[in-house]
Amino acid sequence: MTTDIYNVLFLCTGNSARSILAEAILSRVGDGKFQGFSAGSDPAGLVNPFAVKLLKSLNYSTDGFRSKNWDEFAMEDSPKIDFVFTVCDNAAAETCPIWIGHPMSAHWGLPDPAAVEGSDAKIAAAFAETYRTMSHRIEAFVNLPLQSLDKRALQNRLNQLAHDQPESA
Repeated sequence: MTTDIYNVLFLCTGNSARSILAEAILSRVGDGKFQGFSAGSDPAGLVNPFAVKLLKSLNYSTDGFRSKNWDEFAMEDSPKIDFVFTVCDNAAAETCPIWIGHPMSAHWGLPDPAAVEGSDAKIAAAFAETYRTMSHRIEAFVNLPLQSLDKRALQNRLNQLAHDQPESA
């Protein structure tokens, strides 16, 4: 991998919460070396309002976020994707398109905060926990010595990140 910017695609079935959060986080912490994208196999059609509210509260611009189909990234004129991470169990079990360039991939599944029922505070807390865990994994990812790892070692590290959890607050 000898690119100036690594393009990373986060996949989830609905592309309304986890993958959107991951795209936002990577685009912020990627420090110009990583560009985040997100998509889904069965897009919800809108970004979850709790995801939008959380991102805005953390001073992210939410302009441009939309729920989109992963087919947008499987076309010849799409950005070349270097890494693909599935962030929900449904997307990991689905047959993904053949990605141009055969990017490295790993499954970083997390519980769906949009599936949480109860008060707005309980749902917001689930979104905050998802954000915290995803942020921890992405921070570790962007700090990997990508240029010095061979393909097998890199794949092992990507898989290990799925099990990394932030320390309890």
